[in-house]
Amino acid sequence: MKCHLGIDVGSVSTNIVVIDEAIRVVESLYLRTHGDPLGSVRQGLERTAGALPPGNGVSSAGVTGSARHLIGAMIDADVVKNEITAHAVAAAHFHPDVRTIMEIGGQDSKIILLKGGIVTDFAMNNVCAAGTGSFLDQQATRLGIPIEEFGRRALDSKSEVRIAGRCTVFAESDMVHKQQLGCATDDILRGLCDALVRNYFSSVGKGKDIREPIVFQGGVAANAGIRKAFSDYLGREIVIPGHFDVMGAIGAAILAKEHIGRTNGTTRFKGFGIARCDFKTTSLVCRDCPNACEVVAFRQDGRVIAMFGDRCGKYNHPER
Repeated sequence: MKCHLGIDVGSVSTNIVVIDEAIRVVESLYLRTHGDPLGSVRQGLERTAGALPPGNGVSSAGVTGSARHLIGAMIDADVVKNEITAHAVAAAHFHPDVRTIMEIGGQDSKIILLKGGIVTDFAMNNVCAAGTGSFLDQQATRLGIPIEEFGRRALDSKSEVRIAGRCTVFAESDMVHKQQLGCATDDILRGLCDALVRNYFSSVGKGKDIREPIVFQGGVAANAGIRKAFSDYLGREIVIPGHFDVMGAIGAAILAKEHIGRTNGTTRFKGFGIARCDFKTTSLVCRDCPNACEVVAFRQDGRVIAMFGDRCGKYNHPER
């Protein structure tokens, strides 16, 4: 069976999926990146290779996410695409009539508007951590609550507690203040969910024409408290895709499949054995002009396979 590999490497999670020719998800893997995208992808490839039935060959490979260029060079991906495109392609495949995509990941949040399956507008918030999955993880840890219980506890809230949500520092200070006033933890969690949603629409979604159907995806979509807060704020139904947590990886796989189909080519994917190779990065500062670019050299088994960071393109060809 022909399969297509998709990898989405973010700051918090690394997602790997394998789809078949009918774009059915054959394997799906959600891992924590832990600040080591190369290590998490190597682990993910080994686990994916072990899970696939014998005889399944990878016909194409696509990569997206904040570490897409690094991992694209690592596996020699056929397609390297930004997260906006990958998430839009996946959502439009499973919900062809989707008009609005809300996506919240570990380090950023996005809104994507579509019409007829085509992206017409989008916005991202990748400056402040308020309203992202990493902030929720941090506050759950501080409160001593497993992140898996966060949403359920928020739904158990009996009273409304308003938490400042425009800034992570103010939000945490406000939560501490509410704790000192004796507010119940469940009520504080609900207040944090409401604050995240308010922050989302005052920054990422500000001025956007939000139309139904509305799809909510990304790791934070697992949080039932956030889902309810979004639905209450908009007063509309929110659709949660079946593979909401790996939609970026699915989109990358679909894009790779389409690319190979258009070009009638063969995949450049190096194979799952790439996980056993030795990868290292080193950096240098180019002094050839006033830009003083910091250039990163990416090596596989001692050989430079890619270089990143220069503005003029001087280092685009590693053999130099």
